[in-house]
Amino acid sequence: MASSGASRRENPRAENSRAEASRTAWQAYAMLTLATLAWGGNVVASRYAIGEVSPMALTGLRWAVVVVIFLALGPRKLAADWPLMRPHWRFAMLMGAGGYTVFSAMLFLAAYFTPAVNLAILQGAMPAMVLLGALVAHGTRATPTQILGVSITLVGVLVVATKGDAGAIVGFGFNVGDLLMLFGCACYSAYTLALRQRPDMPAMSFFFLMAAGACITSLPLMGIEAWLGKLQWPTLQGWAVVLFVGLGPSLIAQRAFMRGVELIGPGRAGLFVNLVPIFGAFFSVVLLGETFAAFHAVALGLVIVGILLAERGMSPQRKT
Repeated sequence: MASSGASRRENPRAENSRAEASRTAWQAYAMLTLATLAWGGNVVASRYAIGEVSPMALTGLRWAVVVVIFLALGPRKLAADWPLMRPHWRFAMLMGAGGYTVFSAMLFLAAYFTPAVNLAILQGAMPAMVLLGALVAHGTRATPTQILGVSITLVGVLVVATKGDAGAIVGFGFNVGDLLMLFGCACYSAYTLALRQRPDMPAMSFFFLMAAGACITSLPLMGIEAWLGKLQWPTLQGWAVVLFVGLGPSLIAQRAFMRGVELIGPGRAGLFVNLVPIFGAFFSVVLLGETFAAFHAVALGLVIVGILLAERGMSPQRKT
């Protein structure tokens, strides 16, 4: 009888723990979905930017927008947190340079050398890079179910990239643009993994340091673009693109992604990156008037199933 009573006393605690884990997971899913929605919108914004603002100018100005917003709205908070921020500014700058500046720059440059199908396929490989990096850096092993889930999400990305035509990938090969995009994906995957080592400071203050690092490290790229005679300051439409990219894909999305990684870890959070080409295709239909085909629905279903499988394939002890 005593053991039965103890069991009954433990059950509510176990149930509360499961309920809290469920709430945490759903909060993470919401944050990560919001981030990928914004990044999907970035695909359309990039199309609108053509002829309106040059790639490196857009890369630098997007992070300048974030820094200005922080300095305008929270200077006292940043000043109060500076003693916590100062020891880690080099680490934050490195993360901002690799995760924000380099990835954006590589994406813009790669578009000049490689077709969109290659870019889509290569970006879809980021979750696999994160899982591999988690294994190498932290010894986090992927379960067979998780590997299956990642594979299914990659198939979904391939469906989008090839428009459902398997023949479109015949003759697929790597060129300079592909290598640039792979390098950018590897940098962002490393950034995702490095978020696990975020210093003990308020998340927004650390994000400010990374955004400032991205802004500063964008300046040499803008200088090179100017030296080559390619720098174009934004037109009126270009400024609209800069503001959208700065507020959405840069400020809101990156903070939401950071929060998602905090809640469920980089391996699980990285899977949601596969939603970006799906949302990008959807926004292209709505905003650019492109046709929505059956393969879009198939791809969306594959990505969702893959994410769910990968989630189920991780035990609670390994969901980090």
